[in-house]
Amino acid sequence: MTTVRDATFDLLRAHGMTTVFGNPGSTELAFLAGLPDDFRYVLGLHEGAAVGIADGYAQVTGQPALVNLHSAPGVATAMGALVNAAAGRVPLVIISGQQVRSLITMEGLLTNPDPVTLPRPVVKWAIEPPRPQDVPAALARAIAVAKQPPRGPVLVSVPADDWSAPLAEPPGYRVVTGRQAPLPSAIRTVADRLVAATNPVLLVGAGVDAEGGWEAAVVLAERCALPVYWAPVEHRCGFPTAHPAFQGMLPASPAGVRKALQGHDLVLVVGAAAFRYYLDGDGPVLPPNAELVMITSDPDQAARAPVGDAIVGDVGLALRWLVAAVPMTTRPAPPAGPPPPPVPPGDTVTIPAVYAALAALRRRDPVVVAESPSTKRVCVEQLRFARPGSFFGPAGASLGFGLSAAIGVQLGQPDRPVVAVVGDGALQYSAPAMWTAVRHGIPVTVLVLRNDEYAVLKDYRDQLGLSDVPGLDVPGLDNVALAKAYGMPAQRVESVAELNETLRQAIVEPAPRLIEVPVSGPTTALW
Repeated sequence: MTTVRDATFDLLRAHGMTTVFGNPGSTELAFLAGLPDDFRYVLGLHEGAAVGIADGYAQVTGQPALVNLHSAPGVATAMGALVNAAAGRVPLVIISGQQVRSLITMEGLLTNPDPVTLPRPVVKWAIEPPRPQDVPAALARAIAVAKQPPRGPVLVSVPADDWSAPLAEPPGYRVVTGRQAPLPSAIRTVADRLVAATNPVLLVGAGVDAEGGWEAAVVLAERCALPVYWAPVEHRCGFPTAHPAFQGMLPASPAGVRKALQGHDLVLVVGAAAFRYYLDGDGPVLPPNAELVMITSDPDQAARAPVGDAIVGDVGLALRWLVAAVPMTTRPAPPAGPPPPPVPPGDTVTIPAVYAALAALRRRDPVVVAESPSTKRVCVEQLRFARPGSFFGPAGASLGFGLSAAIGVQLGQPDRPVVAVVGDGALQYSAPAMWTAVRHGIPVTVLVLRNDEYAVLKDYRDQLGLSDVPGLDVPGLDNVALAKAYGMPAQRVESVAELNETLRQAIVEPAPRLIEVPVSGPTTALW
């Protein structure tokens, strides 16, 4: 007779979910013992690293990733990484272990007393099935929920003894498909407003990249002569930054957004929030005489926008329909966006010099996974992303994303090199992921920007006019030694020439490598 475990593996196999990311505990052993040969287990030495790797893997493949966590302790340890997955609307299906059913009531060791509440609010849906026989059906529902827009993590808590329970009638494989189409009449209205506007502008976000709207966004910008900005603090790039219409990244402050949008009468926000500020401020959301229209697949994102109209629907579909609905404009093309700022001369490694070295690798077309918030503006100014899926960042600002997600991106898309650009402070949150890269031979290049401080917090402190804040300096970190302790080849470079040569070598190597770069010079704040 089929067991719950047998039926679960059949279900996962049918959905193509044969890679398991996790960190095991005693409540997971019954699920993992004798893992079928067509499944692979990717071990993270920390739950946050395992979830971060799964996050990058799911984003680059576009499919749900399976994560196996250990009861309450494992879920709790992974919560920081789940904050990023939830904010990034990443489809993760989490199987969380639970104590055997006979010990749950008396709360034996490792009992999760409230497995549905613990992961809230960073999961879309959570359940502990009332009977062992309900586990496969609960997982089938979880997969469907994770994939439905807005996508996101889900969790199923499974008592350890459920896996061996007999199952008389395994649930059949079900396919839940569909895209949430926007209202055609709403698209026509937006098209009319674009035609009537004097000086419209397009703001793009992660949803454009994630939902297949990149090419249509380019056609729309060209057909309507729209200048294009990267919306504030978005974690994926929704438009080619080398395109003449691209104007750069909007500041993450109310005053900065208003200043950048001054003179525009229609602001079209696609696949992004309006707006994800980092710095507070008074005043209106938009400059005078400006109106806003948002297109998003997230109903909550649409509802919480403080101004403007919103259309809820698949971003890729909406952009394609909008392109079909607008004629070629007679407005002149917007002025070309600013070129990359010149890099200071000399051999001293500055932050612009680091990103210029990355830009020189454009023929290799690397994916950049960046977790260095104090240098993100320089990153966007210097790098020129030419196709979708070229940039990923931490959507929820929870540290530990960069290195882990880069490993997942490289695992999910092995034909494109991946460079993780990580601050020395952020690296400490995901250092165990280096072992995973070495263990599985994942050839990610890790570029650590060492400044011995939390630079973005110093920028924020200065904006607030504060002084004498403790804990903002982190001197004495030896990231090269740390990498070598996990088995990853590593070196420190001290000059621009050495950086350029080391990066060129590392990106073609069939093995992971860490490069530490002591950087100098001021950062450029997000606002």
